[in-house]
Amino acid sequence: MVLRLFGQRSLAPGKPQPLLHRAIIHGRQRPLPSSIGLCRTFATNVSLHQDVFHAQIEDPSSAAILSSLKSSPSVPQTLTEKIVQRHSIGLPKDKFVRSGDYVTLSPYKCMTHDNSWPVATKFLSIGATEINDKKQIVMTLDHDVQNKSEKNLTKYRQIEEFARSQGVVFYPAGRGIGHQIMVEEGYAWPGTLAVASDSHSNMYGGVGCLGTPVVRTDAASIWATSKTWWQIPPICKVTFTGTLPEGVTGKDVIVALCGLFSHDQVLNHAIEFAGSEESMKSLAVDDRLAIANMTTEWGALTGLFPIDETLQRWLRYKATEAAMCNELPEDKNQSPFDHPRLDDLFANQLTADRGAKYAKYLHLNLSTLSPYVSGPNSVKVATPLQDLAARNIKIDKAYLVSCTNSRASDLAAAAKVFKDAAGSNGGRIPKIADGVNFYIAAASAPEQAAAEMSGDWQALLEAGAQPLPAGCGPCIGLGTGLLEPGEVGISASNRNFKGRMGSTDAKAYLASPEVVAASALYGKIAGPGRYQQPAGWSGVVRGEGEGLMEEGRKITREEALDQVLATREEAFEKVIAQLDSMVEEAEKNIVGPDNATRDGDHLTEVLPGFPERVEGEIVFCDADNINTDGIYPGKYTYQDDVTTDKMAEVCMSNYDTTFATTAREGDILVAGFNFGCGSSREQAATAILAKKIPLVIAGSFGNIFSRNSINNALMGVEVPKLVERLRETFSGLKTEVSQMDITEPSHNSQSLDSPPPAPPKTPPQEKLLTRRTGWKLVWDVRRSKVHVQEGENGPEWSQKVGELPPNVQEIIASGGLEKWVKKQIERST
Repeated sequence: MVLRLFGQRSLAPGKPQPLLHRAIIHGRQRPLPSSIGLCRTFATNVSLHQDVFHAQIEDPSSAAILSSLKSSPSVPQTLTEKIVQRHSIGLPKDKFVRSGDYVTLSPYKCMTHDNSWPVATKFLSIGATEINDKKQIVMTLDHDVQNKSEKNLTKYRQIEEFARSQGVVFYPAGRGIGHQIMVEEGYAWPGTLAVASDSHSNMYGGVGCLGTPVVRTDAASIWATSKTWWQIPPICKVTFTGTLPEGVTGKDVIVALCGLFSHDQVLNHAIEFAGSEESMKSLAVDDRLAIANMTTEWGALTGLFPIDETLQRWLRYKATEAAMCNELPEDKNQSPFDHPRLDDLFANQLTADRGAKYAKYLHLNLSTLSPYVSGPNSVKVATPLQDLAARNIKIDKAYLVSCTNSRASDLAAAAKVFKDAAGSNGGRIPKIADGVNFYIAAASAPEQAAAEMSGDWQALLEAGAQPLPAGCGPCIGLGTGLLEPGEVGISASNRNFKGRMGSTDAKAYLASPEVVAASALYGKIAGPGRYQQPAGWSGVVRGEGEGLMEEGRKITREEALDQVLATREEAFEKVIAQLDSMVEEAEKNIVGPDNATRDGDHLTEVLPGFPERVEGEIVFCDADNINTDGIYPGKYTYQDDVTTDKMAEVCMSNYDTTFATTAREGDILVAGFNFGCGSSREQAATAILAKKIPLVIAGSFGNIFSRNSINNALMGVEVPKLVERLRETFSGLKTEVSQMDITEPSHNSQSLDSPPPAPPKTPPQEKLLTRRTGWKLVWDVRRSKVHVQEGENGPEWSQKVGELPPNVQEIIASGGLEKWVKKQIERST
């Protein structure tokens, strides 16, 4: 669980009171061409009792505003808020949910994959015996499908037998990647909310379904109760202007966004994509799926596209195809894509309201975009293809795999590269470059069947591509074709964190399917040459705001009204912030800065048995964006029998191999900003606990790590000032401790998502990856403060932090959410 630093008090309508506001406890069916698409909303409000996670508590300081809202017939809401409203339970009458609210959700669907068995063991351990809503659950096998060991096959059998015994939908290994199945089978339905125990659940937003990840413990709770908790994130509106040029894809859009807005602008936000009808028509549904999928790498919790004409055409095509083929979904309990259902969807279409409040606005002019490549080893570095191509970067491996870009349209785009090249090769499909291995795996069996029917699959095989079963495979670092030390790979997947696709001494780039195919053909990073830079092009047009005026057009009356409403609310919040500042300054003038809040400290109730203080020596991992692969290596993620001692041994090993010997039991781990970004693996939290480190402090946390921490009883606090002080003190010092030698090829420059390997010796001004600081820290839970002693004779200072409310203490004291739910079940029976 993670606590935010106390910030400004917000009087925005519907905000929870500060006590909880500050705590972030965080068949067979042919796939359709990507050019078809639209949809509407579906689902009804379910009235159930409210539980402990529901935090719709009125802030006394904003009672007047809240009471006026309750008397209002409606409150402008974003599309995200409207969908959450439909799936929230136990809301007060006439309550309109807003960004920042804690809500109890009943998702439309919940998907689990290879981690279904660990979820099942959690489910059974809490005393549950039967899944509460069988129609809500979807189980797939997709991650380790190449693994034919008896151990893995036994686990797969256990998952299938459990699914059959519970009567829930199940898709075996080889059927496809879970996220693709969710989309092509209609489980990710427009206007609904769906979750999955995987960080790329954001992909559902490509079809207007609000998708967000949960972790294993959350999934077990949903199986048992049909519910989970969520805090509605701040919402960012990303407006597309212009149209996508020929030769530029959805993958290029999201790679560019990750690189052009690389300073955590959308970290832990929900994103809503918008634009003119012309702009949105240039983004086919498959492009949208790729963009939404990788909003995860951009740092966001959701990536939602509107329910518009493009999506409507895609859905109508799906329904027509299903009717013509007389196809039924593999889950006989679900309605297929059919026109009556779509009629209902479109008759109740959800859209964002005029005047809806967004936390921030960004814009990107699609017309100014060119093909982009991400990396090496970082999604935060995005370079125009033409620049990288000029560097003649040789590659060893190419991958057309993953849920991001392995649909039939992607396979067709890659095959076209070789088919076009056949024109200058006597009409024969050319072979991939010598020394290059090219791996392909469809996102699902139906997608592969469509590619086979069109001849695209055969073209790729004829070129020398090596087929893999439909599944995650190399993207997650499992199975055939992983990167070896010193190798360079380019992939159409979504994540190129250092070491994720193989060796930490390798380089990984991300690009569109056609760029991956062209690179495999030429043996170096290259494109197919379809993109032509417009005359007079001067760069990518992007920035803050909605970017409407840069096109030289007049805004509509509706757009002007939206801007007026947004400006009025922003002005109101600025006044409140000024009042806060005046009160704080007055307190300092009267009682002095050191005593300004002492007498007025709110004392948090500390439950019996919960420690009032947590203290220890600070061990500092001086890096930002330490991802979950760095904290807990992916190769152990789907091994369910890893001992606690082994988890402790490998904790942080992909970040720093010396962490195991540097950090000690009882230490307080301090890291930089965006700690725990990346995948949803719970072991990122449990491995730290296995190391017997009770508290993690960071400048900021990745939201999914925040959620994992509370669910697994790991405490966390955000204290940016502490990170800054540590860096001021230690970043310029010479290294005093020898590090383990690691050989890295000279051409393999350091990644940016993970810090470089340990230095060979002790060069001047070289920072240690993991440092014992000699600083002491005490977290006073009752007073919501941290006290820091900067070394034996160094200065002391204190910092107010977020409160740890009793209901959260109860979960942590119980040993995490799993054990807490078990206690609730025992009490109820």
